[in-house]
Amino acid sequence: MAITFGMNQLEIGHPLTIFLNDRGVLVGSKKMHMKYHEQQELLNQVMANGGKVFICPMCMKKYKVAEKDLLPGLQISNADLINESLFQDGTKTMSW
Repeated sequence: MAITFGMNQLEIGHPLTIFLNDRGVLVGSKKMHMKYHEQQELLNQVMANGGKVFICPMCMKKYKVAEKDLLPGLQISNADLINESLFQDGTKTMSW
């Protein structure tokens, strides 16, 4: 639901940043394609349409998601990326 809602907002011109954390990092792993193929396709569409998808490095470690297994285009988050995308004036956030 969250990815689809975000895509709809991206399509009408709002910037979109998705942050995969906790077990959400599993959605970003190519090894989990069988379980999350629909969500991965949506994430690929988001990135192809200019949205950003970040993934939590601490959560990756906790759930043993390797960088080499990430979907192409996913970015491992850091303070600079998060600041640039999520903490700008006028930014709206939603959580699912």
